[in-house]
Amino acid sequence: MVSRVIPVDQFDLVIFGATGDLANRKILPGLYRRYCAGQIPEGSKIIGAARTEMSADEFRDQTRAAIAEHAGPMADDKKAVTAFLEILEYVAIDAKGDGGWDTLKSLVRTEAVNAFYFSVAPALFGDLAERLHTRGIAGPDARIVVEKPFGRDLASARALNATLAEYFDETQIYRIDHYLGKETVQNLMAVRFANILFEPLWNSQFIDHVQITVAETVGVGGRGSYYDKSGAMRDMVQNHMMQLLCLIAMEPPYHFDPDAVRDEKLKVIRALQPVAPADIVRGQYLASKDAPGYLEDSEDPESTTESYIALKCHVANWRWTDTPFYLRTGKRLRARTSEIAITFKAPPHSIFDEAEGEWRENVLVIRLQPNEGMNLKVMIKEPGPGGMRLVQVPLDMSFAEALGPEGADITDAYERLIMDVIRGNQTLFMRGDEVEAAWAWTDPVIEGWEKRGDRPQPYDSGSSGPDDALMLMHRDGRRWRDIRE
Repeated sequence: MVSRVIPVDQFDLVIFGATGDLANRKILPGLYRRYCAGQIPEGSKIIGAARTEMSADEFRDQTRAAIAEHAGPMADDKKAVTAFLEILEYVAIDAKGDGGWDTLKSLVRTEAVNAFYFSVAPALFGDLAERLHTRGIAGPDARIVVEKPFGRDLASARALNATLAEYFDETQIYRIDHYLGKETVQNLMAVRFANILFEPLWNSQFIDHVQITVAETVGVGGRGSYYDKSGAMRDMVQNHMMQLLCLIAMEPPYHFDPDAVRDEKLKVIRALQPVAPADIVRGQYLASKDAPGYLEDSEDPESTTESYIALKCHVANWRWTDTPFYLRTGKRLRARTSEIAITFKAPPHSIFDEAEGEWRENVLVIRLQPNEGMNLKVMIKEPGPGGMRLVQVPLDMSFAEALGPEGADITDAYERLIMDVIRGNQTLFMRGDEVEAAWAWTDPVIEGWEKRGDRPQPYDSGSSGPDDALMLMHRDGRRWRDIRE
């Protein structure tokens, strides 16, 4: 299967924070890969902008090193690397002052698509937006891309939305959540809405529960003081996991259109019931023989910020009544994995005797990382003579195996999302009211444990999390799926 490359219009992309970690790990290597794929049209420009004083050639050297480290096998094509570096420019800029803005204006062309990527701290969003507008650099069709965290609560998210709205229309603002750019996340929409197979079963009559897991093996070392101001609830649940829940629970939109899709996601968020304290488990990882614990990494021995959270959610509508959604995410866990597991109910009556095999539930698993793909567990007869013996087997689809060589080199989420910005397609980006609705649900959860003075439970590094998280499922007669790659 050969993947198609859909061309985009000629563009000028300005990356604010071009010397930062995200630009060097994801944005610039991703753009290089799009260049190699033939998706960046001739005449396009990529302009790095940061406060660091350096020449364009020095910026190109930095980008060359980033490509060598993060662009994969494509980095070996020296001719392509050289050609890509030729479309790069650089401007040393003062986000809060006047330095560099005249130079930037001279580089950005009005006849090309203009996009401005704010790969900087949210505190600078307003300053950048104001200067792009007042200095006439961003035209009426320009797009701005803003990274999370988009606020730390409802009040700050509203303030940030209001600031950007002073200078840009909502149709120009692209709030990026890279989880929505993952191939398997988008395939979730294709599986649900392009096949009749699942939709009749996609409701509380047939689905017992849904588990969403995002597990990491790394701790927060190196960014502990930053992470300690957010925690797992703000860092993962309010955005990434909320988006995954929405895609599972949303109603079919009338069309695969940006506002139609986001309207249905918004309905899900607004239908989320408040979470009871008994349905929340928070934890902090302990030190291991090889690495410090969370309290050491955060540099605050009294920290009450969670590095792990598990919670049970309910969507209050006709489709999902009485079907719980279990969410968990954490640092320093047993394996690095992200998956969605939809567990179906048992048949209403079994025609088989217990001696013929224990029935096990049908489960549809969407693997986001690693080994992107889908897995449907079904019951079949065990091969061989001797009567009917039931056994559970997976119908497994790995992208790397099913799609051939192209499947083994899945486009990075940032590559896809940046190209969508150039196209002007906001389907995979969060709308302002969607962000605010997510915070409106999240804030009372956080305020509740802060008022109660709850402390996170310690858990061993390399484990599945706190013991109480297991009980969250066990008391409902269910169990978490094993965390493994």
